[in-house]
Amino acid sequence: MIHNQHIKSELGQDIIFQVREISNPFPEVEEQIDKFGHTSFRIKDKPFVIIGESEKGLASLAIKTLKTTQSFLLNQQDRFFKTPYIGQHGWTSLHIGKSLDWKEIEGLIKEAYLQTAPKKIVAAFRSMENPE
Repeated sequence: MIHNQHIKSELGQDIIFQVREISNPFPEVEEQIDKFGHTSFRIKDKPFVIIGESEKGLASLAIKTLKTTQSFLLNQQDRFFKTPYIGQHGWTSLHIGKSLDWKEIEGLIKEAYLQTAPKKIVAAFRSMENPE
């Protein structure tokens, strides 16, 4: 697994660390760096979180959301925006500041994972989360 090859800023590194801490317990998650230098967290080669960084060192965090969730989040215009190029597919990005609500982000990442993962993996995750 390749880590942090292209994200260089301290804030970008912190975002990767936090997303990794949230995502690693989910079954079959893989972390990859694409040809654009984005770090993505994937299930069966489908991304559910993408972290990038501009040439100026500004970090970005995009999460795959349900359309209803995206609509709700976009109403909070000061915090969220439709991800360029892929927003029409439900991707929502956060305006990155020094303080992020990681509890809220954790819920969004979990939703993204569950919507992206195949049904068998979701069922296994649900049974792991709620053992009888």
